[in-house]
Amino acid sequence: MSPAKPIRLAMATLATIAALSSAPTPASAQAIIVAPIAPPPPRVEVVPAPRVGYVWDRGRWRWDHGRYVWVGGHWQPVRAGYRWIPGHWIQRDPNWRWVEGHWA
Repeated sequence: MSPAKPIRLAMATLATIAALSSAPTPASAQAIIVAPIAPPPPRVEVVPAPRVGYVWDRGRWRWDHGRYVWVGGHWQPVRAGYRWIPGHWIQRDPNWRWVEGHWA
C-alpha cells in the first residue's frame, strides 16, 4: 500500500463523520423525557414587553437527574403563518412525559 492511501482513507473517514454529525435530524427524533412524578406548579414569571417578530415562550420545569429544575422563559422568533404551542407535561399512566414546544 502506498503512503498516500492511508492518508486518503483517513481523510475520507473524517469527511464522512463530519457530514453525518452535521446532518439535520427530524423533529420526531427528539429524546423522550419521562418523569416518575408530576412537575411542581409553574412559577410566576414577569413577562417582558412584547417584541416585534418574537413570541414569549414561558418558563418550565425540566426533569434533570432525578429532580425538577426551573428553566426561565425566553423569546422564540415568529414563524409566519404558524402559532407557537408551548411545551408541556402530560400524564401517561403513572409517569409524566414532556412534549416539546413547537410551531403548528
